[in-house]
Amino acid sequence: MPDRSEVRVVRMKRLSELLSVSRSTLYDWLNPGSPRHDPAFPRPMRLSAKGGAVGWLVEDVMRWLDTRK
Repeated sequence: MPDRSEVRVVRMKRLSELLSVSRSTLYDWLNPGSPRHDPAFPRPMRLSAKGGAVGWLVEDVMRWLDTRK
């Protein structure tokens, strides 16, 4: 298990930039009702108990990218 100091989380805007896709595309990949749904795409994790802030573990996103080569 990685040390907490090594764990990186990105929010939606940065994830969109990293993958060079729109926010709409990310939402499509996450939405089971969308024809563009990708069940292998990493699920976001909640960053706060009260708000709607979510983020993705960079390690999970990189692993997903490796499967798309």
